[in-house]
Amino acid sequence: MRMIQKLKALEKAVVFLRWATDAQFGKIKYVGEDFIEFEVLDTDSMEYTETVLINSQLLLEVMVSGFEVSRIIAEISHKMEIVDLGNI
Repeated sequence: MRMIQKLKALEKAVVFLRWATDAQFGKIKYVGEDFIEFEVLDTDSMEYTETVLINSQLLLEVMVSGFEVSRIIAEISHKMEIVDLGNI
């Protein structure tokens, strides 16, 4: 199975992605045949700051689980607003 096919299953997932020139936490927004659209997460503010298009041949590492990824997901979840279902 090619890496692109595996990444297609991870669309909308928070991951750590390392490519030829950088490495960031963020969300895979779209996986195409020749590029990946990746939303970069600012770990200080826990907000998505930019969208990067990365040539799929430049990908070096994708971390989909582990301590750091779990910590980032927990911090994002903590920052989300809690909706009061009693008022709906």
